Amino acid sequence: MEDELWLTGREAADLTGVSVVTIYSWVRRGRLKVEGLDHRGQQLFRHIAVAQAEKATRAKARRVLVPAP
Repeated sequence: MEDELWLTGREAADLTGVSVVTIYSWVRRGRLKVEGLDHRGQQLFRHIAVAQAEKATRAKARRVLVPAP
């Protein structure tokens, strides 16, 4: 899709409010897939995939951090 938004690791980190290390941790854990490379060889991620990885990670964190009633 030509109108799709692509992000570098730094851009994905800035968008989600996490570190670049966290972005690549998501990649290692299989939560986020590298979809391509830019002209400088930087890994690229789809905007929607970054948002989905963030949502899944934050939802899991809430389940762990919320005490049982």
